[in-house]
Amino acid sequence: MKKLINAPETVLADALKGIEAGDPNVRVDHVNRVIYRATPKADGKVALVSGGGSGHEPLHGGFVGVGMLDAACAGEVFTSPTPDQMQEATKVVDRGAGVLHIVKNYTGDVMNFEMAAELAAAEAGVEVAAVVTNDDVAVKDSLYTAGRRGVGITVLLEKIVGAAAEEGRDLAAVKELAERVNAHGRSMGMALTSCTVPAAGKPTFDLPDDQMEIGVGIHGEPGRHRVDLAPAKEIAAQLVEPILDDLDMTGAPAIVMLNGMGGTPQIELYLMYGEVAALLEKAGVKVARTLVGNYITSLDMAGCSVTVLKADDEMLGLWDAPVHTAGLRWGR
Repeated sequence: MKKLINAPETVLADALKGIEAGDPNVRVDHVNRVIYRATPKADGKVALVSGGGSGHEPLHGGFVGVGMLDAACAGEVFTSPTPDQMQEATKVVDRGAGVLHIVKNYTGDVMNFEMAAELAAAEAGVEVAAVVTNDDVAVKDSLYTAGRRGVGITVLLEKIVGAAAEEGRDLAAVKELAERVNAHGRSMGMALTSCTVPAAGKPTFDLPDDQMEIGVGIHGEPGRHRVDLAPAKEIAAQLVEPILDDLDMTGAPAIVMLNGMGGTPQIELYLMYGEVAALLEKAGVKVARTLVGNYITSLDMAGCSVTVLKADDEMLGLWDAPVHTAGLRWGR
């Protein structure tokens, strides 16, 4: 294992120190391992809290800031944060209008966020709502979930819903929008290599040089099937077709994300997006906005995923609203 670390057991603590040193727009609670906006939003606005296991950066800490999250709870690598972390974050960010928890559909995350919401409500009187993302069309159930996994739509949802909260919409409206975004988004991923968790010191799974995993999860969970390596055009079809088979994306503007898993160079991601765009155009999908890069990763895994959101004018307007985070930044 070759990694830029001090020791496997201090990876998260050391990374949080670097995040605080490198991003003046956030502050870090090192005891509870929570990343907050450096300047909280105004009183009377809904706050957004998300989080999960580390190793998926920039998700979630890289999306803390104006126009997206108010706080992100960092668990150990591929391990859910604890209820205490989530409860603390929820209490700190509440501005009197309630808090929305954005939770990826993994058993530990769902259970711990539910417990944190109950504790925050009971001890501090915070009104908490939640949305659980479950956009992965690859498998119905996995090693980590009951039901579909929450993956790429989480990024788009945090951006769109973050803008709505910034506008001052109430908690019920913010939750309804979050549920609508999740319901209209689908994702599918693939891997060329495994990832290596620092604590394990070896690849999570064995993948021969001449094969790839279609439908792989962001923790290295098995996908739909393992097949022979193929040209990018064929790989793109194996990602796009299951998405379009699962949800009719025609007749509405689409937001499309071509996401890297952490170990794929940008030139290959753009090449893959070109193939994906051609397939979507042929299928009658009207792409309105795009995002190409590493946004929800799996450490050093080589591969990519495609997320397509069947949007509407409201979602596009919120997508275009200003955002100022380490992971996404545009507008004033």
